[in-house]
Amino acid sequence: VQLQASGGGSVQAGGSLRLSCVASGLSFSSYNMAWFRQAPGKERDFVAVIHQRGWRSYYADSVKGRFTISKDNAKNTVYLQMNSLKPEDTAVYYCAADQDVVGRVWSAYDYWGQGTLVTVSS
Repeated sequence: VQLQASGGGSVQAGGSLRLSCVASGLSFSSYNMAWFRQAPGKERDFVAVIHQRGWRSYYADSVKGRFTISKDNAKNTVYLQMNSLKPEDTAVYYCAADQDVVGRVWSAYDYWGQGTLVTVSS
């Protein structure tokens, strides 16, 4: 199983980025997909998760209304559209996959991507 995250970069506060995570080696439509992030010196935090079929999604309070997670099962890809970015959104963003978990605890997920760095300047 491989999860390949991309789309990170540097942006000014108020800007937007879209992260992508392409999965291979698994039956993508059977997996719930999540995004987590980890800022320097901090723990890995939940950002968003989407159900296998894309029917339901959940967000951390800190990103609700600004970030949108979506899933394209035909392309084996999960996206994270990030708008109105703030300096506190600066972190390495990781995608994760699990067949059973639709939750906020990072250790519950079976598979992880390598991370993509997002830097937001004020």
